[in-house]
Amino acid sequence: MRKLMWVVCLALAPALAAQQDSAAGPDSAERERLQGEIERRFGTVVQQRLGLSDDQANKLRDTEERFRTRRRAIVRQQVLLRFGLQDQMRPGRAANPDTVRRLMDAIQANRSDLLTIEQQQDREMAGYLTPVQRAQYQMLRERLMRRLQEVRRERALQREGRPEVRPGLRPRRRLRP
Repeated sequence: MRKLMWVVCLALAPALAAQQDSAAGPDSAERERLQGEIERRFGTVVQQRLGLSDDQANKLRDTEERFRTRRRAIVRQQVLLRFGLQDQMRPGRAANPDTVRRLMDAIQANRSDLLTIEQQQDREMAGYLTPVQRAQYQMLRERLMRRLQEVRRERALQREGRPEVRPGLRPRRRLRP
């Protein structure tokens, strides 16, 4: 079962990263298809790992769908805010203190909104999952998100023409499911 989870995470991560890297484009239908496939596969793994009944799996899928839209909007906004802050903080250029303060405040508010969504989702899941199942679900989701971050970082390095493993950094170690 551990091997299955690892294989699914490795298979899903590049596709999710690719999907999240591009906001919109000519291949949005393909991106939507890939996203649906990833969600189905992840749902299957979650149902198996957590020992969910079909009813629980359906409720979890519905909950995740409802909160996913809100979460994505906040994450997109966070990315835009961070780009704005990076633009202000460019070397050799004087940053506008008022703009930097507004951006920093908005980033903090965004983080707070994201935490609120996570708490609301967890409260909803508490209605049909046991505490152990909720914890397992969060762990699986965090592993997938970490893997997505790794893939995005590697892709960014490749786009910059840098090797995947930079000198001085330890090679990526395999995560245990």
